[in-house]
Amino acid sequence: MAWEIVVGIETHTQLLTKSKMFSGASTAFGAAPNSQASAVDIALPGVLPVANAAAVEMAVKFGLAVGGEISRRSVFARKNYFYPDLPKGYQISQYELPIVQGGSLSIVLPEGEKTIRLTRAHLEEDAGKSLHEDFQGMTGIDLNRAGTPLLEIVSEPELRGSKEAVAYARTLHSLVRWIGICDGNMQEGSFRCDANVSVRQAGDAKLGTRCEIKNLNSFLFMQQAIDFEARRQIEILEEGGSIAQETRLYDPDKGETRSMRSKEDAQDYRYFPDPDLPPLLVSGEMLSRAKASLPELPGLRRERLVAAYGLTPAQAGLLTSSIETSAFALAALEGAPKGRCADIANWISGPLSAKLNEANLDIAASHVTPEQLRRLAQKVEDGTLSGKMVKEVLDAVWAADGGVDQVIEQRGLRQIADSGTIERIVDQVLAQNPRQVEDYRAGKEKAFNSLVGQVMKATQGKANPAQVNAILKAKLSR
Repeated sequence: MAWEIVVGIETHTQLLTKSKMFSGASTAFGAAPNSQASAVDIALPGVLPVANAAAVEMAVKFGLAVGGEISRRSVFARKNYFYPDLPKGYQISQYELPIVQGGSLSIVLPEGEKTIRLTRAHLEEDAGKSLHEDFQGMTGIDLNRAGTPLLEIVSEPELRGSKEAVAYARTLHSLVRWIGICDGNMQEGSFRCDANVSVRQAGDAKLGTRCEIKNLNSFLFMQQAIDFEARRQIEILEEGGSIAQETRLYDPDKGETRSMRSKEDAQDYRYFPDPDLPPLLVSGEMLSRAKASLPELPGLRRERLVAAYGLTPAQAGLLTSSIETSAFALAALEGAPKGRCADIANWISGPLSAKLNEANLDIAASHVTPEQLRRLAQKVEDGTLSGKMVKEVLDAVWAADGGVDQVIEQRGLRQIADSGTIERIVDQVLAQNPRQVEDYRAGKEKAFNSLVGQVMKATQGKANPAQVNAILKAKLSR
């Protein structure tokens, strides 16, 4: 029996504000437990919440970036449930009238682009945090996160399997960092995903019963959790059982999901408009300000990289994985030889990326500058360097052994492009390898590659490969 996996993602994005959603308490990470929980955050009698204007504007920026409808009037509601780290007994969120409705996100898959529709994005406050590790037989409660501003982004159930889900989460993660509304730090809880997973028989239009996997804070765990959960559900259904709608947790140590609680529906939360907060109005001035502050979005930048610099869509996709990588790439490509822009793109996503990963550095801290990459491209273009010499120069520049020109001179890496010199070396190689010459003339193509290798070895890899091939073929055809 063929099964289809259906996934929808709810993402809690911590907004990059200095203060909380409804109070002036700090959102800084790492403070002593309960030192940043104000009277408003824990709803002491007599206090009133006031919406954070910066958080509202960030939500508007996101809505514009995904092409959603910005609600000029939205409403805050109380979401009622009991949990130890929810000090008020309710969470201030949005339900019937969210600040952003609709929109979409394009994800890049091996088979091409796919557009995933968004249901909504709404503002809410975070809960606190339960601490289990440091309290034997007890649970500690840290309310520092209580009241932290979140934008919850909900996708339609249009993702098919874990790979599409991870591609969506990565794309969303890149976008919220790109437009400057979230730092994307998953270890600190700034970007957390819940995956709603269900399965159905292929071709069936009706969705299956879903289970929600909470608080997935790494892309690897998301893929593993969805794969396990889908297998679990398929096994139950194939054995004649039924799926219980529930909330589950993923245990990365055991590589499995386990039941946490039965899944609540909207009516269980008894949503009603928060009587302490007036309707949220987005002014025309705020809308204009949010539009003006948006950078060139990743999709448009990918198109520009393809049109202006002749890159492939795949190359452009890699260079727009983050706004920092994109800025670095644009600085390197600007003014570079047109025929070498693809080389620059490959150097950034290949050897330079490997160096950055090895040193655990962001691209902004790269030891090789965009100007040095551009100079490297110019040296390949004018024939000074061959493609095989590039990595050695890159490695030396990274190690602070000098600039591109200095490394070339100090290491004697200048490519041999003089046809007379190459011809003399070719003659020597042909004289020393008469059997391979005979093999080639007898139709054995591998013999030609061997002769090319002998010439390159004799020149320590410095001969221009195109000239070597041309001269060899000319001499062998006589």
